[in-house]
Amino acid sequence: MSKITTLNDFVLERQKDFAYATGELTNLLSDIAVASKIVNRDVNRAGLVDILGAKGETNIQGEEQQKLDVIADEAFIRAFKSGGEVCGIASEENDDFVAFEDENSINGKYVVLFDPLDGSSNIDVNVSIGTIFSIYRRISEPGTPAVLEDFLQKGADQVAAGYVLFGSSTMLVYSTGNGVNGFTLDPSIGEFCLSHPNIKSPDTGRIYSINEGNLDRCDPGVKEYVQYCREDDAATGRPYSGRYIGSLVADFHRNLLKGGVYIYPTTNNWPEGRLRLLYECNPLAFIAEQAGGLSTDGHQRTLDIVPTELHQRCGYYAGSKDMVEKSMSCLKHKEAKIN
Repeated sequence: MSKITTLNDFVLERQKDFAYATGELTNLLSDIAVASKIVNRDVNRAGLVDILGAKGETNIQGEEQQKLDVIADEAFIRAFKSGGEVCGIASEENDDFVAFEDENSINGKYVVLFDPLDGSSNIDVNVSIGTIFSIYRRISEPGTPAVLEDFLQKGADQVAAGYVLFGSSTMLVYSTGNGVNGFTLDPSIGEFCLSHPNIKSPDTGRIYSINEGNLDRCDPGVKEYVQYCREDDAATGRPYSGRYIGSLVADFHRNLLKGGVYIYPTTNNWPEGRLRLLYECNPLAFIAEQAGGLSTDGHQRTLDIVPTELHQRCGYYAGSKDMVEKSMSCLKHKEAKIN
């Protein structure tokens, strides 16, 4: 019988691979795992207790908050605050960042940005949803409250990032810059166990994920790439399959494992893009690159974008290397024709 490797065991074994191997990051990842188990419990009993549906309020994004959005947000904030490794957080559900000024947290070396429950529109219909998180070392002096500059760092400066997928099974996938590993929650023992070691995304695939209902509002280059995906070509395995769940984590996770590209471009009605750079795009771009894939905003590497505000949005192309490169070539081809 093969040895079961739990998340805690794995993180402790790999601690030496991390440049700041002092134990705080190990504890922080454990805090994320605990909060994930709490959210998993609530998601699994959502139809049995009164936590489905809208809360009746909107968040800073102008989106209607779901009850589970708020429950997940509070669960992760409690975990981060009680752990002592984090001096502040920024969440998609909150207007501004939150600096922890209690004695337990003010010396924390990290800040965390997160989307507590991605895919809120799918909560009520039992479709996979997820949590996305991004971890940075603080810039400000330990012992002082966290400041905005701690959160407005390039994605390339992340020390760890990952996501939790709540679906047919619950998975935690993360990277500290030394590859990507996935852990599946075993409900019989209440532990995340290593199930997908050293994840490598295929260089190409046969899946493209885009909301084609918005295609007429997209740049001509996006339309050209989608047309390319639809064309018959036995040599390249086309036509590709269009697969769009509407939960970013679920679409990204499938493409990461099977090969594919996820596209949420700028549109006429969303000229800056729809997805949030700090809570969604950067952490998943970090995972994509660590698995051998690529991520851009349509013009530049996602991880090189210098953020100017907490809730900044951007266009997003992420997934298998060859497919992202092809989509970029279509964008540049159309731009060259227009200019």
